[in-house]
Amino acid sequence: MQFEQLKRTYEQPFFDLLKQARAVHEEHWTDNEVQLCTLLSIKTGGCSEDCSYCAQSARYNTEVDSERLMERCDILERAKAARENGSTRFCMGAAWKGVRDGTKRFDEVLEIVRSVSKLGMEVCTTLGELGAEEAKKLKEAGVTAYNHNIDTSPEHYPEIVSTHSFEDRLNTIRHVQDAGMSVCCGGILGLGENTDDRLRMLEVISNFNPQPESVPINSLVPIPGTPLGDSVEPVDNFEIIRMIAVARIAVPKAKVRLSAGRNAMSEEMQTLCFFAGANSIFYGDKLLTTTNPQSEADLALLEKLGLAPQAPYTNQDRPGQSAELASH
Repeated sequence: MQFEQLKRTYEQPFFDLLKQARAVHEEHWTDNEVQLCTLLSIKTGGCSEDCSYCAQSARYNTEVDSERLMERCDILERAKAARENGSTRFCMGAAWKGVRDGTKRFDEVLEIVRSVSKLGMEVCTTLGELGAEEAKKLKEAGVTAYNHNIDTSPEHYPEIVSTHSFEDRLNTIRHVQDAGMSVCCGGILGLGENTDDRLRMLEVISNFNPQPESVPINSLVPIPGTPLGDSVEPVDNFEIIRMIAVARIAVPKAKVRLSAGRNAMSEEMQTLCFFAGANSIFYGDKLLTTTNPQSEADLALLEKLGLAPQAPYTNQDRPGQSAELASH
């Protein structure tokens, strides 16, 4: 979708927008299911990047300590526990600028992926920038989806990060799709952006070819010690719901994921997000460095709403998996 179309969609009366989003959701997602994902930080802190929202940057004085890459056996144990707890997708994040083929740490990651992929779960990784060869090897090792958020609009991006460019993000996504992996790509609300920035972000995402397999919508969790730790107003709940609805309309076949910031949402707020088109959550007690609603509370809410956990993909016909990313 193009910006003007997205803006007209966003600016509809609230109930008209929800009605449209719900119709799109019911057309493409006929089962009352929500995907349960578990996110594990396999290498925390010490990142050389300067993303102004991130607790893991080595440039900021936060409470997050730098840690080494977790042992494969420990990661496998966490993945098995996540599967037993109902998660169907296991996401592994590492606080690096990127990974490079031929290095010890990349070889270790590939071994970890091979082990986790044998558990019958979808395997997602977020490791920073990728080249074509790294993407190919991750795909061969068993990665089904790669997360690489664009965070905000191309115009606002330089205000958030200076150590890489918006085009660098798009290049990684291009390599991921060329390798045949699905793309998980969304953004963060509350970075000091305006509504037009949010819609420009969705414009870029919705024009990927193919569109992403999943679109995480994050709300900033301010981290003391980071540049955005105390300088940004919280995003209004109705603006979050509107963004969920527009994402559902713009990327109809994607899983729209309630991500960071869900810990601050009431059950009623989450329910409106599900109604507007969200059908995926991070599930468990912790995201990369921030808290998350308790698993029992999540399952209880889904039961109240008559929703069931979504099964993992069992074949290669996943949305967002293709040979080419359209140019922008």
